[in-house]
Amino acid sequence: MNVTVYSTPSCPWCTRAKDYLSYKEVKFKEINVAEDRAGAMEMIRKSGQRGVPVIDIDGNIIVGFNQAEIDRLLARS
Repeated sequence: MNVTVYSTPSCPWCTRAKDYLSYKEVKFKEINVAEDRAGAMEMIRKSGQRGVPVIDIDGNIIVGFNQAEIDRLLARS
């Protein structure tokens, strides 16, 4: 399973999303879009959004912290 979290250091919902994934013992790659311009452009291309968090679970995009959708996608993997 490939999980990527696009986030910024000042985003409280990003912290909640990362904490939740850690709680579920899901390994994920974090991309700080405040510092990584290429990562930010990749996030916008994938999601059409500029807001964070954006979570990519095996190519399925979640915009914002949506615990039910995270659980649904994790259960499929």
